[in-house]
Amino acid sequence: MIWTIPNILTIARLLAAPGVAVMFLYFDRPYADWFALLLFLIASVTDWFDGYLARVWRQETKFGAMLDPIADKAMVVIALMVIVGYSSMSPWLVLPATFILFREVFISGLREFVGNNTVDLKVTTLAKWKTTSQMLSIALLFAQGVVEHYVLKYTSKKGINGDKTSKNSDIDQTIDLDLDYLYWLENFGLVMLWIAAILTLITGFEYFKKAIPVLREGK
Repeated sequence: MIWTIPNILTIARLLAAPGVAVMFLYFDRPYADWFALLLFLIASVTDWFDGYLARVWRQETKFGAMLDPIADKAMVVIALMVIVGYSSMSPWLVLPATFILFREVFISGLREFVGNNTVDLKVTTLAKWKTTSQMLSIALLFAQGVVEHYVLKYTSKKGINGDKTSKNSDIDQTIDLDLDYLYWLENFGLVMLWIAAILTLITGFEYFKKAIPVLREGK
């Protein structure tokens, strides 16, 4: 293995993946949400930088090409596990997360089986868009967790009971505005997760089609 800066960034992203889950073991919410969001965003930025620097500095290595998609998958899988585990288990969240996890396991097994056969299962441009949409949706859902706890803490502190009186009308309008932000943030994150899930299934099917000749039984 060559210890280049792109490879070091990739290894750091791989090691940061379980750190997202660790945040929820050692910190209370919303601090855990904040730290997980920041760690995830930093790791996502390194995903772009390591590939860019490797190309610009001509430091592309087989080790980096192998480890980069593994680091991406580890980050996405662990982050989705944490989000689903701490969510209200809405099927609109669980289903796309299930599709993404299923595809990642299936394609990893397919790549292992195909091995050295002459089948091109390298990362495609659409697969890169898939990874980008996954990371964007996960970042939005972590941000939604932060905003949600802020809104709940704010409403609890003010003692809002839902009565619309002239005395607390300004506070009610502030709460309504915060809830609107929370609603749109949550739904935008869900929409992006569904887009990521659809792209995930499409790229998975493309890889499967390429591997069909190897999977066919000989006469």
